[in-house]
This record gives sequence, structure tokens and C-alpha cells, in this order.
Amino acid sequence: MNDSPPFDDLPKAQRLAERAFNTLHQFLHVEAVSGIVLLVAAIVALVWANSPLAQSYHDLWHLPLSIGLGSFVYAQSLHFWVNDALMTVFFLVVGMEIRREIHEGALSKLNQAVLPIAAAIGGVIAPALIYVALNGDPTRVHGWAVPTATDIAFAVGVLALLGRSIPSNVRVFLLALAIIDDVIAVLIIAFFYSGGLDLNGFAIAGSGIIMVIALQRIGVGSAYVYVVPGAVVWIGLLVTGAHPTLAGVVLGLMTPVASIPMREQPIDVLSRVAAELRGHDAVSAKDARRLAHPRRQLRFANREMLPPVVRVQTALHPWVAYGIMPIFALANAGVSLDGIDLGTGSAQLVMIGIGVALVAGKPLGIIVVTWLMVWLGWCRLPPGVTWGGVTLIGLLAGIGFTMSIFIAMLAFADENLLAAAKLGVLLGSSVAAMLGLGWGVAYVQRR
Repeated sequence: MNDSPPFDDLPKAQRLAERAFNTLHQFLHVEAVSGIVLLVAAIVALVWANSPLAQSYHDLWHLPLSIGLGSFVYAQSLHFWVNDALMTVFFLVVGMEIRREIHEGALSKLNQAVLPIAAAIGGVIAPALIYVALNGDPTRVHGWAVPTATDIAFAVGVLALLGRSIPSNVRVFLLALAIIDDVIAVLIIAFFYSGGLDLNGFAIAGSGIIMVIALQRIGVGSAYVYVVPGAVVWIGLLVTGAHPTLAGVVLGLMTPVASIPMREQPIDVLSRVAAELRGHDAVSAKDARRLAHPRRQLRFANREMLPPVVRVQTALHPWVAYGIMPIFALANAGVSLDGIDLGTGSAQLVMIGIGVALVAGKPLGIIVVTWLMVWLGWCRLPPGVTWGGVTLIGLLAGIGFTMSIFIAMLAFADENLLAAAKLGVLLGSSVAAMLGLGWGVAYVQRR
């Protein structure tokens, strides 16, 4: 038997390239890496915004960027395109994650979903109450939802740093809780942080949704075709006054969980076409016209081996994790410490309220509600999950970052309060991450 690596028969340069790309592919799928990239982007933004080049940081994100067709020109700042357009793709992936969990994951069975749902609700209510207790003033109370969100990338990334000693059900519990957290955050944005709604926008968004349904009904499986109706939904929500990134959630929830029905199974098509191609002689194999139809069949079968909700999410994940989220962090984590007037009680209380709510409120709400559900006999802890694991989940859920900063920008029009809120998110998330990592190390050693 030949045990040599599969690349040994290739030319040396190609062999080295194949190995390099495989190493890169494995590197990009390590969950901890995306969290590290996000952290680096946030640190760069913070340092840049407080360096002698601070003006260039602010000038960059206020740079106008326009799109136009004929006499129509739509111009907005680069900051707008990052937060309102690029982040739509982030919310699209969130929507597809929710769709998958409802179909076949932790949310597919009520008895499995009850405990993480209850824990997530507790993890929203407790930090909101802590924040409001410190910020009851009408000018500050609008930020009550800022500390209620969990950043999946950061939280799972920190958990991944703890290695394989963490029980798999702890990770599943954290993922389920974070996804439910995202559902609640989306609902909060839709109901509490959208302005006066323009009904004309709903007509536009509705027409885009109808286009999506029509394309799905006639069996169009290519994701690129849905870009145009997706853009129509985005424009419609922008016109309504709701946040246009919610279009991503809507489209994600509409993504099919089953492949297009075929007369043959995709694997059978691949086998048949491969056998047909092997049967051709060397001359016909070079005939591009004769190969066109088999190649189309191969592409179609290869595409339909995975349902759209899995295929599209898998394709977008690296772009979101290593592109969109770091760009968002770079554009929004640059808080100028000189520009924050913490001498005013309002800014101090916003920063402290958010920081304390993330560090203490999230774990308190999650642990207390989980204990209550178990004590009442309504639920049981998943196999392998101890109370130490629940505490770890609660601490890591206090890492708010992406969604918390996003909500802060919707909650505060005052620049000083917004900067204080961002600083509270950065400090609170950092402390929560360090506490979670420290507790996790001790938890692993005790096992």
C-alpha cells in the first residue's frame, strides 16, 4: 500500500501551493481565529483614533461614496455603506443560522429549545434592568438594549481557545443561546429602534419578497440571481425607516432548507456523468462543445448536493468572519478618548451601566433563570453540562461587541453618549472575555 501524501505525484511548485492552500483553509476554519481577527481590528481602530493620525481615521469613514445609474445618484458616507450595506450580509448569515437551527438544530425540538430560550431571555432582561437602574434619565434610557446582545464570533472564539476539554454540549448550549440572543436583538432593533415607518417602503420590500418566492417556486437555485430581489427588499426597508440590515434576516429566514428536487440524486448524476466522460476517447474529451452539457450537469449536481441554507452560509462565512466583521470593527471601535467628556455624569453612567450590565448582568440572568427552570423541574441540564459550564456560558455571553456597538449607534444620537457607550461595550466585553477565559481554564483543570 502506498502511504505517501496525495500531493507527492504533483510537480514540486504545485505540491507546495496545494499544501499552503490546505493549511490556509484549515486556519480559516479555526473558530478562535475569527475572534482574534476581530479583536485585532478593534485594537487597530482604537489606536488609530487616538494617534496623531486620528483625523485621517475620521476622514476615511466620512468619505462620500456614491452609486448611480443615469441621472440617479445615491451618495452616502463610507461609514453608512459599512454599517447599512455590508452588515446586511452579516445579518443574512445570522438569519440562515436561525433558519438552520429551527429546521434541524437546537431550536428544532421544543423540549431541547426551552432551556436555552429561557436562559437567553434571562440574559436579556437582567442586563437591561441593571442599565436602566443606573440610567433612568430619558436621554440615556434609550440605550437599555445595548448590553443585552452576545457576539457569537468572540464568545465561541474564546471557548475554542480552551480546547477540546470543554464538553461539546457546553458549546452547543452557548451557540443556541447566542443564536436566540440574535433573534431577540433583531426583534429589539425592529420594534424599538426603527423610526416612524413609511408604508410605501413596505410595498417595495413586499415586491422584493414576492420576487424571491417566485424564483424559488420555479426552481432557481443560483444565489446570484437573488441579489436583485434582495436589493429591492433592502431598499424597501430603508424607505420604511426600519434599519435596512433587517433585509438580511428576512432573506436568511426565507432561504430553503432543502435542495431543488431532481429526477436523479446529485451523487448519481456525478457518478453517471463521470462514467460517460471516462468513456469518451481522447479526441472527444478535448471538444469543448461536446463537454458543455456534461459540465453543466456536473456544476448543477455539485451545487445541489447541499441545501441552499447550508451552501450559501458556508460560502459567506469566511467573508463575514474575516472581512465584514473586522471592517465593521475598524469603522466603529475607533473611540477617541480625548473626545469623550467623562466629566459629565451622563457619559459616566452610560459607560458604567453598559460595562456592569455585560460583565454582571448577562451571567446573572442566564445562571439564575437556568437554575430556576431546573429547580422547578421544567428542564434538565444537557448531558455533560455542569453548573460550572453554565457559569462559563454566562460569562462568555457577556461579550457583546459587534451587536452591542450596532445597537448603540441606533440608540444614541448624542456623539458623547455614543462614544461612552462604545467604550462601555469595549471595556465590558474585554473584562467578560478575560473572566470567561480564566473561569474556563479553572473549569477544565477541575474536570
